[in-house]
Amino acid sequence: MASSEIPRTVKAVTTAELIHLDDEARVCGLNRQHEAGWLAEHADPKATHYLWPAFVHRLNHRPKHSPHWRCMLLLALRDGQQVFSLLDVLPATFDRLPESLDRETKTQIAERLLGPMQTVAEWSERNA
Repeated sequence: MASSEIPRTVKAVTTAELIHLDDEARVCGLNRQHEAGWLAEHADPKATHYLWPAFVHRLNHRPKHSPHWRCMLLLALRDGQQVFSLLDVLPATFDRLPESLDRETKTQIAERLLGPMQTVAEWSERNA
């Protein structure tokens, strides 16, 4: 796959994998919608979370990490709620994540992400 061609798939990740992806984004100076340690504190440790690349993002000031995928994230929290977030993921890292979902499940997750959802910021405001 060319580095500027966004994958049209949804991938499932564990909380441990998600925290690793978040750490990688932080180290690379990429976009995350929360502070360091937020996922470890609030993400359901036993849940599955879902990443869907939304668009190619480029940073002229960080050519080493450009382009990358800006992914929509369906995030399951410890309180049982699901919220919308964004996470930038390097293409090689995203490619290494296994394809484990069938087409119907991917479609359901995509529809959920495109529908009305509480965001991480809204959840944080309500639960501060």
